[in-house]
Amino acid sequence: MELRQLEYFVAVAEEQNFTRASERVHISQSGVSAQIRALEKELGTELFDRSARAVTLTVAGKAALEHARAALDAAGAVGQAVGEVIDLIRGTLTVGMVNGCTVTPLFDALATFHRSHPSVEISLSEDNSDRLVEAVRDGSLDLALIGTADPTPDGLQSHTIIREKLVAAVPPGHPLAARRRVTLRDLVTHPIVCMPPGTGLRTVFDRACAAQDLRPVIALQAGAADAIADLAARGLAVAVLSDSMAARYRDRLTALAIDGAEKPALLALVWRSTRSPVVDKFLVHSRRAFDPTESPAADDERRREAPHRANRVKTTTRNTRPRI
Repeated sequence: MELRQLEYFVAVAEEQNFTRASERVHISQSGVSAQIRALEKELGTELFDRSARAVTLTVAGKAALEHARAALDAAGAVGQAVGEVIDLIRGTLTVGMVNGCTVTPLFDALATFHRSHPSVEISLSEDNSDRLVEAVRDGSLDLALIGTADPTPDGLQSHTIIREKLVAAVPPGHPLAARRRVTLRDLVTHPIVCMPPGTGLRTVFDRACAAQDLRPVIALQAGAADAIADLAARGLAVAVLSDSMAARYRDRLTALAIDGAEKPALLALVWRSTRSPVVDKFLVHSRRAFDPTESPAADDERRREAPHRANRVKTTTRNTRPRI
């Protein structure tokens, strides 16, 4: 059994397609197929069901997948350990970012990390928060910046960047425009425009409504705050945004506090607890980018303190905030 066979096996399992897997590992499809067949012969069973259009794992394949990923991670850790000794970090860093989220500090962190560790190949992709969390859990991503209702998603570690309450935003002339606050019950008598399911803001809003057995009419959905604000400004629905998002549109929308929706939406970095030196180093850069008061001495002090502090939630306030 060879590591490259395990690499091809994991690629096919994740892509559910031999052609896409071959493109991912940069060899021919016939080469991938031959190596998978050789692996199956050695194991004495088929790992994939090839009868349907999408290639799916057999029961044996599902049992093998986690161990194959662990073996590849362990092999990568050998090189990383040697790199640590000679102060050289190599490998890859795969980062996820919630859709429609312009996060300048994250880009700053990626840039300073790249300058410090040019041998690491960096990739960045967007998706909704729910899928990003699953990708971090299954190892497809090393870490992700997500919008969430939960400080620490199950099975992951996190670093909270921002926590903000939801607000309603309405244009001049709207029946709610003269008010400073609105109850959640009154709010849902109006059509709503908000983020789609799978985003942190939407999860917080849906949970607040469910807690009061309210069923809002979600008339419109958009993945970007600008689109939500534009739709609300045209009188199509009441926007549900975070406080800092709504502040950007105060020239055309009035923000109202929502009584009954006190739980904040969070913007957080999440990663697996069993992480690599590459992720460790990037987290140092990201903390400094999101909180400029962080220093190398502070990082050293944090590492010397009790391990439970790694899970402590940290909130920072900035004049220009990323979107949740």
